Amino acid sequence: MTPYRTTGLTGPAPTPAIAVKPLVLPAPHRGADLHVRVSAPVTGSSLPIVLFAHGFGSDLDGYAPLADHWATHGFVVLQPTHLDSKRLAAPADDPRRPGLWRYRVQDMRHILDELETLESSVPGLAGRADRSRVVAAGHSFGGQTAGILVGLRVKDPQTGVAEDLSDPRVMASVQLATAGRGGDDLTPFAHENLPWLRDPDFSHTTAPGLVVAGDKDDLPLSTRGPSWTSDPYTLSRGNKSLLTVYGGEHFLGGISGYGAAETTDEDPDRVALVQQATLAYLRHVTGIDHSDWETARSVLTGAHPLGRLESK
Repeated sequence: MTPYRTTGLTGPAPTPAIAVKPLVLPAPHRGADLHVRVSAPVTGSSLPIVLFAHGFGSDLDGYAPLADHWATHGFVVLQPTHLDSKRLAAPADDPRRPGLWRYRVQDMRHILDELETLESSVPGLAGRADRSRVVAAGHSFGGQTAGILVGLRVKDPQTGVAEDLSDPRVMASVQLATAGRGGDDLTPFAHENLPWLRDPDFSHTTAPGLVVAGDKDDLPLSTRGPSWTSDPYTLSRGNKSLLTVYGGEHFLGGISGYGAAETTDEDPDRVALVQQATLAYLRHVTGIDHSDWETARSVLTGAHPLGRLESK
């Protein structure tokens, strides 16, 4: 394993990868075709899959620092553009707006339904992805999307019902800077404008998962401050780990894109920590290799300058 200079973690050397976009899946139920970006190594077989949901307003071109890192280290990364993307410019009075959270989950399930189509659309990829090893990942709103696929229940603001929308094809999750508990923990703005945050139930999320939270992520959505984004770890059950990124604000040093303007805490070392820790976890939870994750757990449980890793 190669030691990474800035973090002290270890990992394999990168290999070449390709990215193909947009791959278009018809999706009449959402009122617009679903566009997907696929990134994958140019060699290798039985490649695990990361199904990645972007944050509110982003698109399939976002989060290249993560997607590129995972793809060059052995994963097929699938990135849809959800209906809340600025690229689609849906009007404020769009009748689909209260159900944006649900459309996102449907997008992810639709991609899983159409994996064969997506694979065959990427030169050289057909037959190389392992559909039995799928991890859902996401940042911010996308972290909630990933959580729902592994058991998080969201009360539908229109029906008042919290359905089980989990998908048995998803084995684990990686949730980055993701919303926590609702109720009085929400600001009036969040309660009024983001109704899918009002009453989440984390008790059914028993699948393995990694939660990544910045200790300076003071979002205007919660009255609790940065600890709010640790809730997907503290309130869920099962085999979970929490990576706390020191000094990390909502974009964790710049994971949303190379030179992304919205990053308020730009720090290449912070991004490297998130890249390497998430990769180690992905390799661990999909059964590729456990040694990098054990190294991360050892290195990041001590007095590390960039972050702390804990598990339950």
